[in-house]
Amino acid sequence: MRFMSRIILHIILIVLACVPAYGRVRDKQAAHDKPFTVVIDPGHGGKDIGCRGKLTNEKTIVLDVAKRLGDILAKEAPDVKTIFTRSDDRFIALNERAAIANRADADLFISIHVNSVDAKTRGRENIHGVSVYTLGLHRNEDNLAVAMRENSAIELEEDFSETYQGFDPNSSESYIIFELTQNRHQQNSIEFADAATRELVKTAGRADKGVRQAGFLVLRATSMAAVLIELDFICNPAAERFLASAEGRQKCARSIANAFIQYYKRHKQPDTVAASAVKAEPREFYTVHLLSADKPVDAADARFKGHTDVANILDENTYIYYIGEHKTLNAAKKALRRLKKTFPDAFIIKIRDGKRVAQ
Repeated sequence: MRFMSRIILHIILIVLACVPAYGRVRDKQAAHDKPFTVVIDPGHGGKDIGCRGKLTNEKTIVLDVAKRLGDILAKEAPDVKTIFTRSDDRFIALNERAAIANRADADLFISIHVNSVDAKTRGRENIHGVSVYTLGLHRNEDNLAVAMRENSAIELEEDFSETYQGFDPNSSESYIIFELTQNRHQQNSIEFADAATRELVKTAGRADKGVRQAGFLVLRATSMAAVLIELDFICNPAAERFLASAEGRQKCARSIANAFIQYYKRHKQPDTVAASAVKAEPREFYTVHLLSADKPVDAADARFKGHTDVANILDENTYIYYIGEHKTLNAAKKALRRLKKTFPDAFIIKIRDGKRVAQ
């Protein structure tokens, strides 16, 4: 009964929290005249260092990438209004980051972070790749772990339990709230997340760990399309060297800028039917299927035989684990021939927008 009471309380709080966002009525002419506004959020800052590496740390990397992104947008999209949640090394509460975007009536919120895994994790120096998150269900334990780590920043705030209405970032029970609500801007969030992932792979050379969904507080409180980008893993020496370099940070900023400009061209006139009708091209690729399971499989599971580039999707209650993304069937067949020695039961599948489809 106590647990059910907490769930009911969470539902009530969600409804109350959503009233301002859903109740806001924007005058049509004002919307037309309003400049497209993007809020760039460099994660962490000040006493909240974020993930630590041997060369640098998360708060330093993401602030530099954010500034470089702002410089690019100022030159290439001068009609866009760009706002930073922080422009120096200071601590900003998670709810205040979202409030900055809400007060600005922003059209897009981009939170920039760097990933890592626990020091006890096997193969942590080999794990690598970019992950872009939108608000939603955790889908698997990996997503929940990342959300817990990023949300734990609220523990550095005074009276965080009262501010966040009893939310405990370290309790999986608290995350029930994210399974009881939908983000009305989810489709636009996924569209930008997909574009950002593609660009960070193509332009910055990062491995693709996919577009994911998880319960980040900084995304939950925003009332616009919003994403959280984990650029790469600072626990991987090669990835850290890339993120510590000026060239690497510039490539990351360039990638996000490219994604933004693509998104902006589609959404710069949100009150017109033509702009809202444009949809992103479906994300489709061939890949090598390794295994399927009804429950999440740990990345260090022996069945993956040491491979750290394994990705997964949740398709009709089944977790599908695969390696590689290939534009053509022939390219996938070549990959399959290489992998057959290690994974004799592997075969080729086709994935479109996060779902397995018939070939």
